[in-house]
Amino acid sequence: MNFWKIFFASFAAIIVATIVSTFLLISMGVASLATFGLSEMHNTKNSVLCIDFAEDIIDSPQHSAVSSVDIMNMNYSQPLTLRQVLTAIESAATDPNIKGICIRPDGVGSVSMANLEEIRAAILKFKQSSKFVVAYADGYTQSSYYLASAADEVFLQPEGSFDWRGMALSTMFYKGLLDKFDIDVEIFRPTVCRYKSAVEPFFLTKMSDANRKQLEVLANSVWNTVCEDVAASRELKKEDVMRYAADLSISLGEDALRYGFVDRLIYEDELYNLFDSLGVERDSRGHSNDISLSEYITANSFAATTVTVNDNIALEFVNKPLMALIYAEGDIVDGDDYVDGNIFGTSLAREIRQARLDERTKAVVVRVNSPGGSALASDVVWREMVLLQQTKPVVISMGGTAASGGYYISAPADLIVADRTTITGSIGVFGMMMNFGDALKKHLGVTMDSAATSPNALAPGMFNGCSEAQRAAIMKGVDRVYESFTSKVAEGRNLTIEQVYNIAEGRVWSGSDAVNIGLADMNGGFTEAISAAANLADLGTDFHIYEFVSPTSPFESWINSMGMVMAREFGLDYTLAGEQLNEFVESTHQLIEMQGIQTLCPGELKIEL
Repeated sequence: MNFWKIFFASFAAIIVATIVSTFLLISMGVASLATFGLSEMHNTKNSVLCIDFAEDIIDSPQHSAVSSVDIMNMNYSQPLTLRQVLTAIESAATDPNIKGICIRPDGVGSVSMANLEEIRAAILKFKQSSKFVVAYADGYTQSSYYLASAADEVFLQPEGSFDWRGMALSTMFYKGLLDKFDIDVEIFRPTVCRYKSAVEPFFLTKMSDANRKQLEVLANSVWNTVCEDVAASRELKKEDVMRYAADLSISLGEDALRYGFVDRLIYEDELYNLFDSLGVERDSRGHSNDISLSEYITANSFAATTVTVNDNIALEFVNKPLMALIYAEGDIVDGDDYVDGNIFGTSLAREIRQARLDERTKAVVVRVNSPGGSALASDVVWREMVLLQQTKPVVISMGGTAASGGYYISAPADLIVADRTTITGSIGVFGMMMNFGDALKKHLGVTMDSAATSPNALAPGMFNGCSEAQRAAIMKGVDRVYESFTSKVAEGRNLTIEQVYNIAEGRVWSGSDAVNIGLADMNGGFTEAISAAANLADLGTDFHIYEFVSPTSPFESWINSMGMVMAREFGLDYTLAGEQLNEFVESTHQLIEMQGIQTLCPGELKIEL
């Protein structure tokens, strides 16, 4: 009897907890909707558009219902897509309600270096409207200053800090830890792939000479881009900008003012007085009329028309030719699914196929932001890219990273457009296997034994390692994939195989260098890629863009529908009908969980200032 009391009590507690958690998520969604619903109030005349990085800025629209919920802090933040941000800045240039832009990089949202580069370019274009652009911060990091330097005037709080020291690329190594626990690691990497460093942390304690060389070249290329842009905007010499970083000449506000990095040291109230002189009105509380990026985007519904995979793309309400936007963002993995942070090969191939078979779709832009992953999944996508390119123009827009498997799927395109700070290349392959057999035996007393029909009947695994014959078979597969990878790059880029070998070997390149060596055709961002695709398809300017979004699960759809119902009950304007909350836990792809042969660029390699 006690058992059943405990059982039903526990079962009831689980049910109650589930219900409470669900409604908590809905409540946070409604709270977010309330915030967005109020955006109309701020969109008054004579306002300033504030770029504050309160939200993450990502490439592809997230599809899942709850991944933007921060359980630890019990809040919710809906990311903005890069295309929404670029469209908002472009629209603000002709919006009579917007007097100018204020860059206030004090939010906690994240943005990749490549996306920052594209936003900066959009702000420079905005300045052609003759509207003002100012920047103000309590302290500038290198990345926030890179964006702020595009402003007409840059201001800093008098006691504010300034970070200007150059950039470094660091890697954490685990071999010492693995040795302490007697964990063996088998590495399968072609000898020629000496730059393929994703596996180095598992068998080395520091960078190899080849890896250090390639990362130094990459860091210098990106830093050169940053310093060149800052120098041009601030009318300084690039050599001086670089020297100030090397000498740590700038750390205080007075230093930044002395060397021309900022124009004035002012307090926030002085900024508002400046807004007054520039025609920005104040609200009833005496605050300057400002509108954040998220509010402006929501109030104006800046988003492409979206279609879900297997939907009818015809879009009968649009009497124009169509251009498709397809996103390849995250690690490339095998299978057919939709999880933010992963590219499932079969799923992405289906989207590409759907765009290819739709007669009204005249051109396709694929935004690639991926370090690679499964060689098999990459090849599945590659095949559909080849068929697409044979049917209609296809342009690749490279984001923060388009390397290894990310480059594999890009190679067949008619045109590759890369940001100057993009990480690309890494044309190489590896395999890795971890053996926990000795660790289990020594530390836990656990052993394993088996009976088999032949010496190699027991497959290589995490508890028994592999035999010499099995090791040779795996290396044969690794070498075969490298041969296939390089030959497909040569075919797609119209290069000789010898040319590809010279720039392959698993080496990573910046977007700037990629153009010089033939891995990309031009430097530019999303806007340039769309324009190039339109030119290739002879679309002119009279076409309609739609983008693929992943289907939601029944539970996610229910949460979205409940949010709409509750928003109506609270009298809110549900302006996020085209946006979906995101998955609860972001999927991470750990090297130790990988199966099969991988085409992956150096692990966790991100350009950060």
